[in-house]
Amino acid sequence: MQNTDIRKKILIICPFPEGEAAGQRLKYEQFFPNWKKYGFEIEISSFMDLQMWEVVYTEGNFLKKAFGTICGYSRRIKDIFRLNKFDVVYVFMWVTPFGSSLFERLFRLLSINLIYDIEDNAMMAQSNTLNPIMKFFKGSGKIQFLIKEADYVITSSPFLNDDCLQLNKNKSATFISDAMDIRKYIPINNYKNDSDIVIGWTGTFSSMMYLDLLRDVFLELNKRINFKLLIIGNFTYDLPGIDLEVIQWTKENEIKDLQKIDIGIYPLTQDKWVLGKSGLKALQYMALGIPTVATNVGTNPGIISHMENGLLVKTDEEWVEALETLANNPDLRAKIGSKSRTTITENYSLEVTENKYLSILHELTQH
Repeated sequence: MQNTDIRKKILIICPFPEGEAAGQRLKYEQFFPNWKKYGFEIEISSFMDLQMWEVVYTEGNFLKKAFGTICGYSRRIKDIFRLNKFDVVYVFMWVTPFGSSLFERLFRLLSINLIYDIEDNAMMAQSNTLNPIMKFFKGSGKIQFLIKEADYVITSSPFLNDDCLQLNKNKSATFISDAMDIRKYIPINNYKNDSDIVIGWTGTFSSMMYLDLLRDVFLELNKRINFKLLIIGNFTYDLPGIDLEVIQWTKENEIKDLQKIDIGIYPLTQDKWVLGKSGLKALQYMALGIPTVATNVGTNPGIISHMENGLLVKTDEEWVEALETLANNPDLRAKIGSKSRTTITENYSLEVTENKYLSILHELTQH
């Protein structure tokens, strides 16, 4: 990539404040320094401010959420009048969360170049148990419109990319995986059995349903081995009979808390929704050299080779067997952990991924 004296301007349209949401931090945000290095100026317009971000995934707080939503729409109205000042408008997930596709259509009409970055299989609406009424208000045509009309679509999985290639009028869609900063994700596990094995999971309340899939697995496993279940999230959790520790996730302690895990778990349902998932949890565990057990579905088999750099399972019995085998075999954990780290370094590091974004940005702005 060649630098240029002509600075190109990018407007990032995203749901969450910069540096807060993993879906943004570990996808495009971490490449901002690289984009700036190669001639791009970046301005960010998030729908939510920090005050709304702090309450949006909590129960109640309806007045704060309503005020935050009004402020978000006000920002989007202001954005409309400056879209043509940017060489690229980069939309992550949506322009506005509710209603029709009016804002998306206006943004497309007034943008010189529009990139749409879709995370998960967002074409399939998932209900929000804390805000179930939100599903009613969400417009069904927003995402389909952006996929079809964007100059370029960036997707979170090969399966989702296939769908977007069919829908996009330019047939321009590329799968770009989440990327790991291997300078920060440093393995420290000693792969020893000198204390109870820590089986760990990280996620938010919205993915807690996947953790719930393993409740019976943990109860059965507890009859066979001693282990601690470590959950890193933004919710409380209870599982009677299990040695359980719940750590509230913070950006500052994210990696340090993940380093406490001996075996990482990534359970998923086997349905179309998860085909859009990027496999981020597995990538985080593996970057730290943590052997990972994951459901054999979606993107996971593309990341994990069974019994080489991780374990792939489907049934409860396979989950129990895999976890018991890893817990009882430190040498196997060390072998798989080492290969996990190598997989990330060679295929999912920042250095491997950065040129994929730059190629798209330069392609759209060189005209």
